[in-house]
Amino acid sequence: MNTPPATTRRPPGLRRFLTGRPPAPERCELCAADVGESDHRHLVDTERRALACACTPCALLMERPGAAAGRFRAVPSRYLTDPEHRLDDRAWEALQIPVGVAFLFRNAALDRLVALYPSPAGATESELDPATWTDVLGGSRLAALLEPDVEALLLRRAEGRCHLVPIDVCYELVGRMRLLWQGFDGGAEARAALDAFFDDVVRRARPVGGTGDA
Repeated sequence: MNTPPATTRRPPGLRRFLTGRPPAPERCELCAADVGESDHRHLVDTERRALACACTPCALLMERPGAAAGRFRAVPSRYLTDPEHRLDDRAWEALQIPVGVAFLFRNAALDRLVALYPSPAGATESELDPATWTDVLGGSRLAALLEPDVEALLLRRAEGRCHLVPIDVCYELVGRMRLLWQGFDGGAEARAALDAFFDDVVRRARPVGGTGDA
């Protein structure tokens, strides 16, 4: 799944982060049922390489192996972290990501890992050498659990930590940063939103190795 360019249609569930207007009522993109905040799920459309909004029943249906011939995959809700795995400055420099936040996911169709980071223009791809990925993160417990297309490894240099998160929250972060970004470094409001976002990730994340990892 590649990030859509700024001119293409974005999932309605993320649109509230890209405009100042209240979001219009949202509907499931499979069955057209109204979708409220409490039952709002996302699917990865592997053909369009995009996120789609879904109601809970449709998302549960897409969790079944082979549903929709594999076109749609439900985004899971798990957040994991590995307290024993740290990313020092040397590891970050080896990844050659030019900013302090990035997320990496495995694109099943392309059969490769994709590294993206937030920017004023949206999600920007960073070239990632497969050997470097293997050296830095490939042997980690979180990398072994990562589900293609629907989950990502979320990195923040200031923390030196890696979290396994649903892919849709990464694009939520991209939308927030694009909306709030000011000046060269993003500005105080964007930095505050970034801190709040990672505070929420840390609050949700469970240490890897528990019974809920699968």
